[in-house]
Amino acid sequence: MLNCECKRRTLVGGALAGLTGAMLSTKLAFAAGNSPGGDVFVLLSLRGGFDGLSAVVPAGDPAYYRARPGTAVPRSKLIGGDRFWGLHPALAPLLPFWKSGRLGAVQAVGQPAPNRSHFAAMEELERAAPGTSTRTGWLDRMAGGLGVTDPFGAVSVGSARPARVLDGPVPNVGLSSVDAFVLNGEADTKPIAATMAALWADAPAALGGAATQLLGALDTARTVQANGYTPAHGASYPDTELGRALRDVARLIKAEVGLTTATVDVGDWDMHENLNRRMPGQLADLAAALAAFATDLGPDGLDRVTLVTVSEFGRRVAENGSGGLDHGYGNAMFLLGGHVNGGRVHGRWPGLAAAKLVGGDLAVTTDYRSVIGDALRTRCGMTDTTAVFPGVRPASLGLFR
Repeated sequence: MLNCECKRRTLVGGALAGLTGAMLSTKLAFAAGNSPGGDVFVLLSLRGGFDGLSAVVPAGDPAYYRARPGTAVPRSKLIGGDRFWGLHPALAPLLPFWKSGRLGAVQAVGQPAPNRSHFAAMEELERAAPGTSTRTGWLDRMAGGLGVTDPFGAVSVGSARPARVLDGPVPNVGLSSVDAFVLNGEADTKPIAATMAALWADAPAALGGAATQLLGALDTARTVQANGYTPAHGASYPDTELGRALRDVARLIKAEVGLTTATVDVGDWDMHENLNRRMPGQLADLAAALAAFATDLGPDGLDRVTLVTVSEFGRRVAENGSGGLDHGYGNAMFLLGGHVNGGRVHGRWPGLAAAKLVGGDLAVTTDYRSVIGDALRTRCGMTDTTAVFPGVRPASLGLFR
């Protein structure tokens, strides 16, 4: 019995290590076929400290132009705005969704307290339970609250590394891409899968859970891969990491694999210098990928999806001597979905006058967790979000219909 058990462990360990382009959580066994009761929730993390003041510009606040004489976006170039707000012109691919009310923004949003360390701030952003002993990621807690039991119910796309925000007991899978989710070195993996199934058939769930998850996930991936994928409605994804990742998210949504939540990261927002040279291209790539995603899903598909963006912190209000922006506090979030109350900027604006700033930074008037909590409550069917965000009530800003 001991030898048999050792062989089982070796095989499962080798199979998990032999996965190409994926990291599968090794937790408890699952029952296939989740049936999400609400929207698919997509989290897009803008890593590096996104400058929300460049993307969603408070043109009606004169302090913005005083603080950024060399980097402010000229009012004449802003798009989609009103008398106070405007969007950066590089976001033009998203303008149709803004005008149709499917894309909106929240300004002066962020964490409960300033934290200008990338690593510490990102850890807190993904744990989302300051002042508590909770160590799981909040997206794991959300997935658990919505009854996710299948690794393809909670997926991180674009990297095979485990997603910190999904850290916890709920099964999940990390994919570099859908098509790369295969076993290494074998043209036909079915014999290996059959052998694994036979070896672990009588094992207790606590021991055989990893193998069960692996076999089920491989079956799901093979089905999705066999069907191929062509984006719909003339959507054209940019050939970028973000474009490819969002294409795969759309593919999984349409494949009806039971996806409840997906998380995607896109970096390079840490612009301490040359903001005017770097930001337009970054925003254009972001806009092109999001526009392709929304177009690919179509109106009916987008009606079943809510996407939100987050970043660990914003940038300072005043530009630095290198034509860039140092680490700040308050920020902007984008909301995309068929039931977003879009075409406008939500949140209470604190102003950029010196007396209104927090250590030189935009103040936070809306906790990012309350924005997400509103999405979970209003669009994802979660009646009680306190287990996800302890001590935080969902926002009452009219963000979603």
